[in-house]
Amino acid sequence: MTAAAPQAAAQQEGARRLRAGVIGLGWAGQQHLAAYAADPAVDLVALSAMEEHLLERFGEEHRVPGRYRDWRQMLAEAELDVVSIATPTFLHAEMAIAALEAGVHVLTEKPMAQTGEAAASMVEAARRAGRVLEVSFNHRRRGDVTALKTVIDSGVLGDIYYAKTGWIRRQGIPGLGTWFTKAESAGGGAMMDIGIHMLDMTLHLLGEPGVTAASAMTHAEFGPRGRGGSGFGVSQLEDGAPFEVEDLATAFLRLDGGATMLLESSWAQWIPEDLCYVTLYGADGGATIEWAGGPGNHRITVWTEVEGIPAELSPQVGEDRGHAGAIAEFLQAVRSGDVAAHDGSLALRRARVIDACYASAAAGAEVAVEG
Repeated sequence: MTAAAPQAAAQQEGARRLRAGVIGLGWAGQQHLAAYAADPAVDLVALSAMEEHLLERFGEEHRVPGRYRDWRQMLAEAELDVVSIATPTFLHAEMAIAALEAGVHVLTEKPMAQTGEAAASMVEAARRAGRVLEVSFNHRRRGDVTALKTVIDSGVLGDIYYAKTGWIRRQGIPGLGTWFTKAESAGGGAMMDIGIHMLDMTLHLLGEPGVTAASAMTHAEFGPRGRGGSGFGVSQLEDGAPFEVEDLATAFLRLDGGATMLLESSWAQWIPEDLCYVTLYGADGGATIEWAGGPGNHRITVWTEVEGIPAELSPQVGEDRGHAGAIAEFLQAVRSGDVAAHDGSLALRRARVIDACYASAAAGAEVAVEG
């Protein structure tokens, strides 16, 4: 394939309807298929899942002709232009690479892969194939994040030198005894699952500074005792399925230019209600986004000075775009033909930071982040 071929192919794709497929029909996969089905320039032609009842239900609901238990068969037969991967983390790299090698553009759920090494193999495959590879970080498309990004880019806060961010659940370990809590399949616990959302959101707000080093610690106090599951009280752990990941992680990150970030994530903690936040400290102002008790309760506040008078601002917040926004941007990238700018590199940088956090926790020392 010549250097011009991928761009020419993508431009051709931009001029016609795109054929889309979805692998995995859990909650995230359902968000993807709904977004494709709602796009008038997309034909949702194939679904793949192990659960027959989900294939039948969503296939009938959205009139999808291709329904496959075997995702490889779907890639071979469905003549896809784009595919979303919403499966357990350990399957992302294998599925994405196979799709890219088949000439299909790929949008995968976060986290990108269990390790930075696996994520790097996905980026290499995208570059070889000349296809788009993106990762769905839906929380950066929230209305409050978009509003705060506008404030930051206007210069109101000045140079931002410190950020604190975290997602702490009162009780929310996903799937005790399932792939979520096994090291080999998930790659990690709370940091890998929800901490990566806050890492992505905060680096996005800060304008994508590089992360140079991490000093982290992990804890597992709830999961090993069967506590902290998505229900109430003590959950019954499955026989032979020990809790192998952390339920709380904290990290101190050094950023390019001398700024620093404190990142915390927890699936279960003795707190009154779930809390998710980003707080930024700038030379000319500060700002915070926070939701407590559920993602519908968003608050955004900015503190600064106006003509020397201390002022508190409440920026107007637009709609949350979530997964629909991530999928719209993915399709726009496919149609643009600019595959080099959408090869998964940004998500790979996130994976490298998470790798360094886990390495630091294991070593009990600060660890450099691989470039």
